[in-house]
Amino acid sequence: MADLFNKVAKDPTMRMVRLSHEQGFYPYFKPLSETEGTEVVIDGRRLIMIGSNNYLGLTTHPKVRQAAIDAIKRYGTSCTGSRFLNGTLELHKELERRLARYMGKEAALIFGTGYQANLGALTAMLGKDDIAIADKEIHASLVDALQMAGCRLKRYRHNELDDLERVLKDLEAEAPDAGKLIIVDGVYSMGGDLAPLPEIAALAKRYGARFFVDDAHGLGVMGPGGRGTHVHFNCVDDVDLVMGTFSKSFASLGGVIAGSKDVIDYIQHHARSLIFSASMPPANVATVLACLDVVEADPSYVTKVHVQSGKVRDALRGMGYNCGASVTPIVPVFIGSEMNTVFAWKAFFEHGVYVNPVLPPGVPPNKSLLRTSYMASHTDAQVEKIIASFREVGLQTGLIQEPAA
Repeated sequence: MADLFNKVAKDPTMRMVRLSHEQGFYPYFKPLSETEGTEVVIDGRRLIMIGSNNYLGLTTHPKVRQAAIDAIKRYGTSCTGSRFLNGTLELHKELERRLARYMGKEAALIFGTGYQANLGALTAMLGKDDIAIADKEIHASLVDALQMAGCRLKRYRHNELDDLERVLKDLEAEAPDAGKLIIVDGVYSMGGDLAPLPEIAALAKRYGARFFVDDAHGLGVMGPGGRGTHVHFNCVDDVDLVMGTFSKSFASLGGVIAGSKDVIDYIQHHARSLIFSASMPPANVATVLACLDVVEADPSYVTKVHVQSGKVRDALRGMGYNCGASVTPIVPVFIGSEMNTVFAWKAFFEHGVYVNPVLPPGVPPNKSLLRTSYMASHTDAQVEKIIASFREVGLQTGLIQEPAA
């Protein structure tokens, strides 16, 4: 008789995990004993953090911290219920109103996580008679949502408009009456590059498709005041639905879908990940509201994160690192080999810099990378140390070569 758990012993991933633990090269689930934003303590070592999505550095802002404390004092630690029943506070509605205005949309709906926001919106809007047309590098939560929705899925090559139009033309002839939704990330979380939203929006209109942008890594970072990649490209009205998360720039946990009032109301009454989940805790909601207050009062946070990340990105490219097409605070360092990527992670760790090693399935085979990301709160001295570390570690490990004399 077959035992379901036999797969555990046979799984090649788990064999690799055990081996890397034994050899001291396991890079994941490292517990942080201290974290003050730009620096962390792991195993008694203090490191500069360049692996966090805390882009604006607001997790330690006094106003943001105090807002969370005040919310717990007033409302307690949890709402203990679904938004449908006893889990909606006026605080939730206030945040939805603020986010709709901030993102330039009629209405917004918040979820417990960004993952739930994507699951809820896409499973509500798409069914077996509909077709999703998605960039090949969309986030895993979108892929999972589309599988759950049961719709047809067509993929096109990353950011290649000609390939997208080819897919749309084929579907125009093949399934003229199907509902169609183009799905992209505004900022791609591994490459740090942007989707060309105006051009995609034009194709969506031409071929009768709707347009969904996952802006998890763009909200708070892109556009004037961090209002999103759709604002950055000045195509707010051309994007039908925009998703964002709070676990990055907004120092909290949760997700949002913004769009027209009628569509948001429909999602609210059909999204199972909303209906059957407890609502965002009061402290998390209050944290996001406080972050909005900070950013709207002082847009320099958004400017600063681009300045600091730009210094590092320019320096790394000057040394010979491959940083792809990044134009955001996400600066990848493409290495290729899984083994070399883990060795590089270890070398940076020993050098006092925390980076994220990303291996398959997070990236395609032979395209492993170090994912680095930067904060508005990184000091100039920290940026200088980061750049120096990339020079020293790169030369030691052979990732880069000394410039020719």
